[in-house]
Amino acid sequence: MKKRILLLSVAALAFSCSTPKTQESAVDTVASVPALPALTDAQKAEGWKLLFDGTTTTGWHFFKGKENNTWEVQDGALHCKAEADKRADLITDGEYTNFELSFDWKVAKGSNSGVMFHVTEEFDEPYFSGPEYQVIDDANYPGELKDTQLAAANYDMHAVPTKKAAAFGEWNSSRLVVNGSHVEHWLNGEQVLTYELWSDDWTKRKNGSKWKDVKGYGMSKKGKIDLQDHGNEVWYRNIAIKELP
Repeated sequence: MKKRILLLSVAALAFSCSTPKTQESAVDTVASVPALPALTDAQKAEGWKLLFDGTTTTGWHFFKGKENNTWEVQDGALHCKAEADKRADLITDGEYTNFELSFDWKVAKGSNSGVMFHVTEEFDEPYFSGPEYQVIDDANYPGELKDTQLAAANYDMHAVPTKKAAAFGEWNSSRLVVNGSHVEHWLNGEQVLTYELWSDDWTKRKNGSKWKDVKGYGMSKKGKIDLQDHGNEVWYRNIAIKELP
């Protein structure tokens, strides 16, 4: 099953606004005029679906129905503004169990965000349930960061071995694969992290992290995709998902 997932990940490396990107072009298309995201017929046949249409927030809502004035659609991307007084994460209406998620992201200087999965709305915060693919400007974040808090890490749980993220203001292409207990983090065409949910190693790491007393963290096997509003400026685009059997 793992070999199959890896092959699928490599075969469908990235989604562009109108045609699939190659690995090499994943970060180099920033200056082009944004167009609406689209899937090829082959991608549709493989089961890929857009989660963001490039113009509206249809299919998304604010976590637990909170009031929010931070998120907007800007130049074909979901944009979280830095200046706002009503903040909330943006999460999908739909829930997903096993899937492959593809998305592009960029951050302003020093900014922090993240993409969480298997998020439920039974708790006060999305991170009380959902593990997080870290999105951050490693080089300029104003606070001290551990290895497990750098870009593409499983936040506060698993570090990435080498830094692969583009500089602030430049687009990154990411992929998140979840299949049963198996999770993969991809960044700019490379698999940078893999781990097994609920394994002895995962449990040990949880007990040594900030999640040690959060009973719901990582325990749901189905939930929503969450884009974190961390109070900083961040952009997401070309968000697509393929559910796995």
